[in-house]
Amino acid sequence: MKYKVPFVNYPLQYRNLKSGIDAAITRVLENGDLILRSDLEEFERDIASFIGVRYAVGVSSGTDALIFSLQAAGIRRGDEVITVSHTFVASIASIVHVQAAPVLIDVKEDFTMDTDKIESAITPKTKAIIPVHLNGRMCDMNAVMALAERYHIKVIEDSAQALGAQFRGMKAGSFGMAGSFSFYPAKILGGYGDGGLVATNDKDLYEKILLLRSHGQKTKTEILQFGFTGRLDNIQAAILRVKLKHLPKWLERRRQIAKAYHEGLKGISNIILPPAPGAEKNRFDVYQNYVIKAGKRDDLAKHLMDCGVEILIKDPFVLHHQKNLKLSSFALPVTERLSNEVISLPIYPELADEQIVYVVNSVKDFYGA
Repeated sequence: MKYKVPFVNYPLQYRNLKSGIDAAITRVLENGDLILRSDLEEFERDIASFIGVRYAVGVSSGTDALIFSLQAAGIRRGDEVITVSHTFVASIASIVHVQAAPVLIDVKEDFTMDTDKIESAITPKTKAIIPVHLNGRMCDMNAVMALAERYHIKVIEDSAQALGAQFRGMKAGSFGMAGSFSFYPAKILGGYGDGGLVATNDKDLYEKILLLRSHGQKTKTEILQFGFTGRLDNIQAAILRVKLKHLPKWLERRRQIAKAYHEGLKGISNIILPPAPGAEKNRFDVYQNYVIKAGKRDDLAKHLMDCGVEILIKDPFVLHHQKNLKLSSFALPVTERLSNEVISLPIYPELADEQIVYVVNSVKDFYGA
């Protein structure tokens, strides 16, 4: 189906960046610079500076970024890691893949971890917390870090949806022992395939992840441990270097679109909007997704799709109720309610003003507003 307002528009972004992207790809291919080359090193340096950390390691996905961070932090079988269910499954899967036990707590109305629930979930086995920054909004990291310090727990931020977001002047991925990021194409900074990154100020963790991502090889002839094929390809790094230059203006455009949605949709009694840009002085949200809580959500979704507006409904069946994941022991009432309310509207830098108006009017038409 061809949508009047697609949820993402990869071809349009490519056309806008075509000369720079094509030049980068051609240069990499002509030079044969495919694995662990200068584009990756320079991208790691530049994005570490953007995030505000000393080190960055490009890896093959956001999931590997989490797994490698947990492994490098020493999380293992018998340990417990606190996180949330209102997230992408990778946040929880990474814990399982290092043979630790996920302990799930509820979220707040803004979809981020309810930090008031953390302390009661801590046991002698608790070794780490993975706060998930969702939809371009950060968790209350002051509360997370205070508890982590009190109980000597490691913090690994799942920042896959929050590149550039800030809490009290610090960016996502710069608070904990490590921050993990995804460069999946639909992300704020997306490649042309899978990719991820670990950001850290911890030199020891940085050096461990360098080994984990590339078979434990310190050099071509010196192998220090068993590792994985988990590198960010140089050609993806070259593409991301081109896109990184546009990131500040893209973040500002996302905030402009969020403001337009807020102004257009406020006052409709059947929906609850996310905080508007600038509404909270200690936060800088970047709106990876524009998520509303909607009455008659499923009917609204059908109406919008019929109008040619492509939308996304996140996890209509919550992760901890997926029986094959064996997480059903957790009671998370807010998470469960949100699964029946949330709907994501299109938001990306290339979205035209007239498309925003069309989405707003389509929502208003449904509610008779």
